[in-house]
Amino acid sequence: MLVPPKAGVVPGLNLAGYTTTPALPTPLIPNVMFAREMVIVEWTDRQIANTTFEGTAREVLRMQLPGLFHPLNEITFNPVARPGDPDWRVMYLGVGDSGTGERPGPMRLHAQRLDTLHGKILRIIPMLSEHASTSTVSENGRYRIPNDNPFVSVEGARKEIWALGLRNPHRLTWYVDPARPREAVLLAFNIGLVSWETVMIIKKGANYGYPLREGTQSMSATNGMGPLPADDTIPVQISDTVTRGTVKPTYPVAAYPHTPAAGGDAIANGFVYRGKRIPALQGALVFGDITTGRIWYAHMKEVLAADDGNPLSLAPLHELGTRLRALSEETFRRRGGQGDNLPGFGAVAGRGRVDIRLAEDNDGELYVLTKGDGMIRELRSVR
Repeated sequence: MLVPPKAGVVPGLNLAGYTTTPALPTPLIPNVMFAREMVIVEWTDRQIANTTFEGTAREVLRMQLPGLFHPLNEITFNPVARPGDPDWRVMYLGVGDSGTGERPGPMRLHAQRLDTLHGKILRIIPMLSEHASTSTVSENGRYRIPNDNPFVSVEGARKEIWALGLRNPHRLTWYVDPARPREAVLLAFNIGLVSWETVMIIKKGANYGYPLREGTQSMSATNGMGPLPADDTIPVQISDTVTRGTVKPTYPVAAYPHTPAAGGDAIANGFVYRGKRIPALQGALVFGDITTGRIWYAHMKEVLAADDGNPLSLAPLHELGTRLRALSEETFRRRGGQGDNLPGFGAVAGRGRVDIRLAEDNDGELYVLTKGDGMIRELRSVR
């Protein structure tokens, strides 16, 4: 593909020095075409004091995607890293499996394979000037790879990988314990395939099991769900044919099922609440389900305690009584929407998707974005 940006689309963007990079390869499979490419671009604004853009752009990373969904999603930096820290200006990327986990054949294990970037958390240094003595330059020459990434010395593995075995870690967030302000915990909101939506604590080198595991269950090659085996290990998969030993999967710290009574269809994002409007939620992890609009919270003490090595340990979830679906349907009709239901469909939600995401302001207050009716609402307590 190698399609550069079009001149004139962004006023003030100087493309004179812009060059494309070769796409990081995905292992080729006969008769399978790559659907698209994912591109990370660094924008440099010369005048940050105004509200317009004047500057340049630089391509950092380009990657082949063999599917139409689950691409690169969240890009984030450790919020407590300071100059001199190993994480200073180091970027974490949540990359989905590109839909490979539900395909039969050799593509199914892309989230497990260390020779692909799909279904992973990646860790790179986008600025070539940073960490020069403790990293290596990438093969495209546009970013660096930290020497302390877990698979840099594994032959055949992509050195950018920080963690693996995730279907779609589409949103990432950080938790900083006020008692330990120099430590941060990375959390991923991971959309499941068959039965479970999960929250993961992301750790260096951890394997979260997909598509051999989902939630607290095992998953077969035909997507059948079952109990965990007595020998709860999976192969360390270097490529489609090469393995190197076994590893015990890492399991979620919070989860909900694909059932109407207790769950939903697809986990949205979330944040650890640090605002003042809702004192009862202070320090709780708040997140929602995209299609149904349900919002839950879990106490961070219990989230962290569930990270105990026991695959069945999960933090208890508590649902907030937001009436968000009813509010969205009322607003949808009031704004001219046709019919009784919101647009779209979900297996659990049924007809009409609330389609929520959460947002956070500088004070730690939370907002709910609902695409079904095109609204942004503050999250407040009702006295």
